[in-house]
Amino acid sequence: MSDGQKKSKISSSRKLGLKIRLLAVATQMLEEEKRQKMKEKEAVLAERLPPLNLSGLSLQELQDLCKELHRKIDIVDEERYDVDLKVSKNDVEIENMKLKITEIQSKFKKPHLRRVKISAEAMLSVLLGSKHKESFDFKANLKTVKKEEEKKEEVTDWRKNVEAMSGMEGRKKLFDASGN
Repeated sequence: MSDGQKKSKISSSRKLGLKIRLLAVATQMLEEEKRQKMKEKEAVLAERLPPLNLSGLSLQELQDLCKELHRKIDIVDEERYDVDLKVSKNDVEIENMKLKITEIQSKFKKPHLRRVKISAEAMLSVLLGSKHKESFDFKANLKTVKKEEEKKEEVTDWRKNVEAMSGMEGRKKLFDASGN
């Protein structure tokens, strides 16, 4: 193990056991949450819809009750329709906003910068502005470097060179030339 990675103090079997216990507790919590939501749903429904007591009602009272229930169903359907319409309008508006955002982002792409050749004088005038009065001769302060000309070997016929270097005489000439 390297210095950056420390050996775990918990064995792998212990880790596995802990993971299994955590998963078991998590599933229990999910089931309890589902039961709680069902109880809340039943409580809300019981509050909004009281149980119907149909025993002992006459035909006219049953018809009135049906009409009342149909009226309430129509009201709920209208509210549901209105909510669905608002949601769909909001979805369309969100989609339009997303399109506008992508359009705006695509308009303002970073331009590719190009190299601009500018003299030292122009650079100083840009950086210093009106303070830049005297001119500097940067090239005058540079060292002069003398280039040594490379010695060019004469191009000769290679066959003469091979003949001159053949045999022991040629090896002696190579040895003498490299020793100098």
